[in-house]
Formats: sequence, structure tokens, C-alpha cells
Amino acid sequence: MTERQKDRPWLMRTYAGHSTAEASNALYRSNLAKGQTGLSVAFDLPTQTGYDPDHILARGEVGRVGVPVSHLGDMRRLFQDIPLEQMNTSMTINATAMWLLALYQVVAEEQGADITRLSGTTQNDIVKEYLSRGTHVFPPGPSLRLTTDMITYTVANIPKWNPINICSYHLQEAGATPVQEIAYAMSTAIAVLDAVRDSGQVPEEEFGSVVARISFFVNAGVRFVEEMCKMRAFGRIWDHVTRERYGIDSPKQRRFRYGVQVNSLGLTEAQPENNVQRIVLEMLAVTLSKDARARAVQLPAWNEALGLPRPWDQQWSLRIQQVLAHESDLLEYEDIFAGSHVVEAKVSGLVEECFAEIERIQEMGGAMAAVESGYLKSQLVSSHAERRARIEAGEEKIIGVNCYETTEPNPLTADLDTAIMTVDPANEARVVSALHTWRAERDEARAQEALEGLKRAAAGTANLMPATLECARAGVTTGEWSWALRDVFGEFRAPTGVSGAPVAVTAEEGSPLAAVRAKADRTAADLHVGKLRLLVGKPGLDGHSNGAEQIAVRARDAGFEVVYQGIRLTPEQIVSAAVAEDVHCVGLSILSGSHAELVPDVLARLRESGAADIPVVVGGIIPNSDAEDLKAAGVAAVFTPKDFGITEIIGRIVDEIRLVNKLDPLEVPA
Repeated sequence: MTERQKDRPWLMRTYAGHSTAEASNALYRSNLAKGQTGLSVAFDLPTQTGYDPDHILARGEVGRVGVPVSHLGDMRRLFQDIPLEQMNTSMTINATAMWLLALYQVVAEEQGADITRLSGTTQNDIVKEYLSRGTHVFPPGPSLRLTTDMITYTVANIPKWNPINICSYHLQEAGATPVQEIAYAMSTAIAVLDAVRDSGQVPEEEFGSVVARISFFVNAGVRFVEEMCKMRAFGRIWDHVTRERYGIDSPKQRRFRYGVQVNSLGLTEAQPENNVQRIVLEMLAVTLSKDARARAVQLPAWNEALGLPRPWDQQWSLRIQQVLAHESDLLEYEDIFAGSHVVEAKVSGLVEECFAEIERIQEMGGAMAAVESGYLKSQLVSSHAERRARIEAGEEKIIGVNCYETTEPNPLTADLDTAIMTVDPANEARVVSALHTWRAERDEARAQEALEGLKRAAAGTANLMPATLECARAGVTTGEWSWALRDVFGEFRAPTGVSGAPVAVTAEEGSPLAAVRAKADRTAADLHVGKLRLLVGKPGLDGHSNGAEQIAVRARDAGFEVVYQGIRLTPEQIVSAAVAEDVHCVGLSILSGSHAELVPDVLARLRESGAADIPVVVGGIIPNSDAEDLKAAGVAAVFTPKDFGITEIIGRIVDEIRLVNKLDPLEVPA
């Protein structure tokens, strides 16, 4: 019997980057030495949202969730001694994707690389930023133009590059069902391909090359069968759309190409060791099925719900992939699900429902129109609220969170402060100082001339990539490039989806929500106001708004008047709104790790405004020691992912309002 040749394994990546370009470069070279086969660059929030490290909104965010890249010098240092011509690099970057690709290309040229041989991916899917991730900068129209220009440039000049990664990953984390995840991603792909086709920049006979470079980035959740079927449905729908809508005859060009990160926000702070088996199960959903196997996989670390993973934690996740690919017999067989009537029925059902939702979105005018109307966002907020309600009711079980909560002491987290990596607080000042040195030493006249050229191109119809490349070579900074385009395109604040979300948890008599509502009504009466007022604030650049939105919706359903202005606010703006709206409590949501800088600033500004009696509560991924520091600074309560009961959190907020107003505690269960 002839032994069948094993398939080639998928690209194995670790999403990584922190502190500085130097520190991240050392991490990349270490990971490559351990057997990682591709790079996945995590940029910090200022880089993602087009701010330089010295901008007020960047405070506390520099180097926190990724590497700061402010100019060509940073990009050079990030990839020092890493030959880019031989590398496959994924860059998770969206609004500023064109800028980062330009920096990458120039560094590759400086290394002597043939840019036609560069391979990798820029995420560059702006639609999901409006819906879930929150790193958008420009309005939908100009954002689509940036994407279109990048696609047409790369197809002509960097043909192995994937210029866009249609990203449904964050949609699932924002509450999307499998049908919504597929339908919204496909609607985005249709909007992008229509824009490229209609731009006239690509001859009709070469359009297949554009389709062939479109890739997807998806989320694999823990519902194994459903997730595996989702990927088969994705491939079937993409094949249909590219053939029927765009007339692509080549099966190779129609192939559904995707990378995956398994579900990070599904990882738990409670009993975090359980996250290892969640990660493995989620990985199997996108690797077991040969006909729907991911081309690249990156796994989170077991401790991501606690904070920033250490190099050892990332190594553990890489080894999970390597054991499956190299020790098991997975890659020796054809598709093991082919012929399964269960799988076929599930896939067919998903395909039918997805086409119906895609058609609904097309009737609205397509994905961009559905973003601007708020339809997509309100659908996601509603789906997420329904899921949260199922978890709180115990209908959807999460081990260690709402069932099987008894546990032995955990040696992995015995010393929580060393179970995660922390960024040196002095790092930000060093990065800002280096930025000022860069500006002082560059050819200022050339930089300003390049920025004027970019503005002229943006005001016209020319492809923006050549002007962006000149900015990169001239020493322009990330913030300067973005502000030049803001001057022409304007900025965009996406719909929050909160006001349109239906009631997910009813306040029926005897229910927990009814008890909290009664407590809120009684407190409002005691304070002689119609309703209690809660300001939900997102200070800094963290765009993960799912938690803030769910708090806002539940508080509304509990009888509060909710003030929620969306993401990306300064502490000054939050305090001004709190005072102007005369709120009874301020709730701050921060998942990026910048709480130590931003929360004390809010507290200080409330005191300066004469509003020190407004209780402040904070929610986010906050280590225990930081939580104690925040409470010592005056925060009334700190909530972390282990506090999954939203109704209970709203009850606690009412308690804090009563306490600060010297009202007797109410013995109403919450």
C-alpha cells in the first residue's frame, strides 16, 4: 500500500507586537526561531486610528495592545534582520492600511527586495470597524476609495499581496450569528469588488486577478459542528457570488481563501485553564475539514482574558498547532466530512439563510448604506444582547462561569501579577521622545511637500498609493498622513446601535431585572428625579464597544436614562458630558489596558468640576492589583469579565448611587 503524501500545513502565526519596534522585532525573531511560519503584526491603537504617540487621545495607549509605528524609521527597526522577500506577513490594520503597506514596501525596497515577490495580507476591511472594532477614521465613501486604490495598486505592483482581508472575526465577537457573520462579510466583499470594478482602474479581462487576491479573516467559536459547517457554507457562497455576479470562470481564482484567529473574547477569566481546550476545539473546526481548511491560523493564549500574554504563553499556542500538524495524521486524508448528511443539511440551511440576508442588504443599497442607516449595527447589538441573556439565564453554559464553578487552586495564576506581561509605564515617554527626534532630523520641506501632494490627490480622483509612498519616503508620520486625509475627507462617528436594540431581557414580575428596575425607580423617587441617569463612557482609543453597549441596553431596560456617545472620547469630553447631563453615575469601559492613565484623569476632572460626588465604576480587562489601585484612587466598583451578570452589575450601580447620596440600602435582591 502506497503511503499518501501529507498535505502542506497551514501558515502558523502568533498575533504579536508591543511596547516598541525594537522589542517587537526581538519577539518576532524569537517566534520564527521556534517554528512559526508567518508573521502577524499587532499595531497599537494610535497607529490603527491614525494618531501620533504625542496626541492627547494616544495617552495611555502607546505600545499597549501592539507595536507603535509612527514613521519609516519605526518600520525599518520592526523588521530589522528579517528578510521581507522571504516572509509572509499579516498586518492587522484597517483605516491606516494604505500607510502601513507603503512603509512596508519602502523598507522592503531598502532591503533590496523585489516587491513583486512580497507576500502577505493587510486586513483593510473598514466595514467591520464601523460595526464592531471601532478603529475607523474616515467616512464610508472615502474609506472604500482607500481600499479600492490599494487593491488596484497591489494587483498591478505587488501581485502576491492580499490587499484586503474581509474580516468577519470581530462580527462574531460583537454578537453575530453564523448567518449574520457570513452575510455581512459577503456583503462587504460585494461592496469592495463592485467599487474596484466601477473605478475603471482594472481592465475587465484582469478582474479575475482582483478576485483571486481577496481573502477573508474569520472567527472560530466553540460550537464545533456549526463553525465547521459555517466555513463550508462560506466557501460555497463565495464560489457562487464570484461566478454569477462577476463571471469568474477559473476555479482557482474563485477559491475561498481565509485565515483564522479562534475566539479570543470567548476566553474566560474564571478558570482560565479551560481556555486551552476551547482553543483546541475551535482550531479543529477550521483544520479538520480539508475542503474548508484555513490557509493560516493564529491562536490566542490561554491567559488573554487576564492581560497581555508572555512569550511562553504564545509559544504554548504555537505548539498546539504544531502538534496537530506534525504529530497527528490529519494531513494524510481527503475531506473526512464529505458525504455526511448531517453536515450537508446544516451547510445547505446556512447557505439559504445567508443568501436571503445578503439580498436584504443589497435591497438597502449594499453594505455601506446598511452601515450608515445603522441597520447592521443594531442587528449585532440585538444578537449580542440575546446571547448575553441566554448565558445569564443558564440556557447557554460556560464552564467555570455559570456552571461547574467549584475549582481547585490554580497554580497557573497563583501569582496573577506574573501570569501576564505588563508594559513599562515609562515606555510611552520614550516613544514620544523618539518621535520628536525623528521630526527634528527629517527634511521638513520634503515632508510638507509630500503632505500637500497627498491632499491634492485626495481632493481629486488619482490613486492615493503613489502620494502615500512619497509621504513614507519623505519621513511623514502616521498622524500627519491621517490628518492630511481628515482635512479632505472628514471624520466619521459610527452609529452605536443602542437606541435601536429591542428588549432582550424582560422585566417580568419576580425576575431579577424587575427587582433592579424597582430599586432604580425607588432611588429615582428618593432623589426626586424622573429617572436615574447613567453615562457610559469609552475613554481613549479602545474601540471594543460590545460590553459598553450591553451595559447601556440593560440599564435602559432597567429604567435608566442612558447617555452613550460612542467610542474614542477624551476624559475631558466625558466629564463635560457628565456635568452637562447631570448624571448620577459614570461607567467607564476600557479593554486596552489604558485604565491606569485614563481613569484617574476622569476622577481628577470630576473633582475640578465640582462633581466629585458622582460615583465612577469601571469595566474591562483589569488585573487585580490595578483594580485595587483604582479603588484606592476613588473608583466605586471595578467589573471584569468574570462579572458576567449584567443585570447584577446594573443593581450594583444603583447601590453605589444610593451610597453616595446617603440613602438607606434597599433590601431588594438583584
